[in-house]
Amino acid sequence: MPDLITEYPQFFTVTCLGWKRLLQPDKYKTLVVESLRFLVVNNRVIVYGFVIMTNHLHLIWQMKGSHHPQDIQRDFLKFTGQQIKQDLLLHHPQVLEHFKVQAQDRHYQLWERNALSVELRREIVLSQKLDYIHHNPVRAGLCILPEAYHFSSAHFYETGKDNWGLLTHYKN
Repeated sequence: MPDLITEYPQFFTVTCLGWKRLLQPDKYKTLVVESLRFLVVNNRVIVYGFVIMTNHLHLIWQMKGSHHPQDIQRDFLKFTGQQIKQDLLLHHPQVLEHFKVQAQDRHYQLWERNALSVELRREIVLSQKLDYIHHNPVRAGLCILPEAYHFSSAHFYETGKDNWGLLTHYKN
């Protein structure tokens, strides 16, 4: 296993532009999961936890090898954004219009700029963040128990089964 470049896991949050419900369709949530799996399989990150909501997502991950957090975050958001944008262009151009921006470097923007990334220097803080993200769907009224929400790592922590093929328990 390559050496970790970040000494600590990162709590990463990104919001859809204007808190729009861009990730409402499950196919876009699945695309995010597949992008994370690609990063794991290619030894770029370790994913300890995640939740994908309709208008934002939270990750707890750690970079591997010579991969820097800013580069991974940029590439992850760029790839997922481009994939979603292409699907919207082909199948839902009227929705894509809601993400039109007046910027020199782009016509559309799906993610808010300046995503939050915080080092988790203590295990208790990581555990608190994991509990926080797992309870997001409960607070949003999408489920009663965190492990019942499909697009989350809560089921993994409850049962030990990684249905996504990308998770590592933070205590391992």
